[in-house]
Amino acid sequence: MSKAHRGTGIRSEAHHGRGKCPRCGNENVKVLYEKEIDGNTVKICKKCNAALKNIARKEARAGKAAAAAAAATSEEAPAEA
Repeated sequence: MSKAHRGTGIRSEAHHGRGKCPRCGNENVKVLYEKEIDGNTVKICKKCNAALKNIARKEARAGKAAAAAAAATSEEAPAEA
């Protein structure tokens, strides 16, 4: 498994990849994960990266469920008419 966000790979970055997370405001944390937030590409911390992934996963699951429900109702409607 890759360890790109650990010690050796981040030594070339400013302050060894540490700084203030623009999303949560925590200071002196590793800000290594690039994400697009409000049209800007920013580097965020590990916790915010996980939170954004979980939000996206929940939205995808809700969208898939809504599409399945819409498909089920559209299949039933012509059969009743």
